[in-house]
Amino acid sequence: MADFRGDRRDALVALLDEAGLDGLIVSHMPNVRYLTGFSGSAAVVVVFPDELVFFSDFRYRVQAEHDIGDAARIEIVPNDIWSRVWRVVAERRRLGRLGFEGHVVSVKQAAEFTPPDFAALLEPARPLVEQLRARKDPSEVAAIREAARLACEALESALGQIRVGFSELEVAATLESELRLRGSEWHPFPTIAASGPRSALPHAGTTSRVIQPGELVLLDFGAQVDGYCADITRTVLMGRTADERQRVAYDLVREAHRRAVGGIHAGMSGREADGLARSVIEERGFGDAFGHSLGHGLGLEVHENPRVSKANEAALPEAAVVTVEPGLYFPGWGGVRIEDDVFLSAEGCELLSDGMTELRELT
Repeated sequence: MADFRGDRRDALVALLDEAGLDGLIVSHMPNVRYLTGFSGSAAVVVVFPDELVFFSDFRYRVQAEHDIGDAARIEIVPNDIWSRVWRVVAERRRLGRLGFEGHVVSVKQAAEFTPPDFAALLEPARPLVEQLRARKDPSEVAAIREAARLACEALESALGQIRVGFSELEVAATLESELRLRGSEWHPFPTIAASGPRSALPHAGTTSRVIQPGELVLLDFGAQVDGYCADITRTVLMGRTADERQRVAYDLVREAHRRAVGGIHAGMSGREADGLARSVIEERGFGDAFGHSLGHGLGLEVHENPRVSKANEAALPEAAVVTVEPGLYFPGWGGVRIEDDVFLSAEGCELLSDGMTELRELT
């Protein structure tokens, strides 16, 4: 697979020039990984027009050399990373404006890592790296596709093992075990296994509640490959076939999902994309039961730009990867959500997950 890190650096430098910045301090770890390939958990990168300088401590010397190669100048620091950062900044005598990631670094944190002599130099910058990350290159799409593939395979195996009488925690543990066995580096978010009335909680925590016959179980889970996330939701029925209300709710969510996947494309606004599914649900009189947005961007973080939301009037960028996840939630009864991951082009979308949306009745 081609190495796109040089292209990412050049694109970021162009954005710095547009913003009137002479450099940028990058401390958000997904952004550090995007620019350098570093997969560790502690580092800072300073982006200058002519080079990237990577700073970390002795724990990551070998890992940094392996991950980064010649994509950045590597500075391994025995103790105080920030002292070395400012020493390197000071070498740039004509540096006038240096940005930091104001959307992830608080004013207090910025004050703590900035010596008084540099305070006038530093200013918060808008999310420049995130702007680039919204458009995925082929290596990123391949990683998300692979994460989605193994996530869907893990689900198939887990569904063959779980049964009525399992607790939600046992269901989640079975699924998480299958994810790890198939190569998921970690779980991008806590696995949701919400049963019966608890499936009406869109972001339910997983509990010791025991699954009863005839209950819906909402499974929201993910996988990670090369740092990139997949995010899948399936709703299954345990112990018997669906009753009329369960079937009606499920079929409506499935139709909203089908309409969205069939119509979403780059260039339409997030609001327009959200409306593809929302209109189906609202036409049936259930608009109040679909309270969240249709989806979100997906990449090195499980929630990133762009937003597929009725609040987003901006165009969805070409080559974005987003989730499509309509749902219905009825407090005291239960809920249904179906979620797949898609790659956007001007012509439409490509499913990265398996798109297997038929209701699974595990009898």
